[in-house]
Amino acid sequence: MVTYKSCVSLYTYEDYRETADWLLSQTEQRPKVAIICGSGLGGLADLLDNKTVFPYKDIPCFPNSTVQGHASQLVFGELQGKQCVCMQGRFHFYEGYNIATVTYPVRVFFLLGVETLIVTNAAGGLNPNFKVGDIMLIKDHINMPGFAGQNPLCGHNDERFGVRFPCMSDAYDKDLSILAKETAEEQGCSSFIQQGVYCMLAGPNFETIAECRALQKLGADAVGMSTVPEVVVARHCGLRVFGLSLITNKVVTDYDSQEKANHEEVLDTTRMRTQDLQRLISNLLAKM
Repeated sequence: MVTYKSCVSLYTYEDYRETADWLLSQTEQRPKVAIICGSGLGGLADLLDNKTVFPYKDIPCFPNSTVQGHASQLVFGELQGKQCVCMQGRFHFYEGYNIATVTYPVRVFFLLGVETLIVTNAAGGLNPNFKVGDIMLIKDHINMPGFAGQNPLCGHNDERFGVRFPCMSDAYDKDLSILAKETAEEQGCSSFIQQGVYCMLAGPNFETIAECRALQKLGADAVGMSTVPEVVVARHCGLRVFGLSLITNKVVTDYDSQEKANHEEVLDTTRMRTQDLQRLISNLLAKM
């Protein structure tokens, strides 16, 4: 059963500090990079050397993921000489967590000393030029839950994490995006690399045709049910952010279409493109 604190302001600095101090006491790793793995993309953590694994259920104050394709463990280790921590399984608003719980790990990462956050997700393609299996570098986002008041920065602001009104016009690091494009060209996968705007909806249902058409008009290139709250908190904390969306399905925008979005299709596509995405992130880290 999912349990969580009932409102944003109930999490204190001491809660985050307790989790971070416990982790620091359990491992000698001091990660500078955190990677949040999306649906079916937990294999990124398997690339780490000298791994130390912590099931979420054993970590003080940590939630637990309930979604198929999420392994629910925190993995510390080294990748391309960089000390990293990977979340194999993220938390979603639709699981019943409030938005503060969804983003809880990001502030813990900040207290661990992390400087860069890499976020990955599985997303539906809204841009008609995108193909299933494309990897989209996220250049910006649309925070639909935020429009409805579900912003992880609501409530008391603790200046030890960041300022009251953080800027989001630079949410995704441009230098890391340029580096990723160069890396993709070098490894021969630039043909399926895209760049675009990610839109988050709360889920868990896939979008209606009318909703997909509306999102296209708003300028969204891909749509999913995660990532944005973590990015908002990461930028509030001053972390650099790099984001990737794996386009796992094309959204349905035609009322005569017989196609239907489903989670199995999402997982099938991630299996098809997992190695390319893992190599991209690994080679990117080598250049950072």
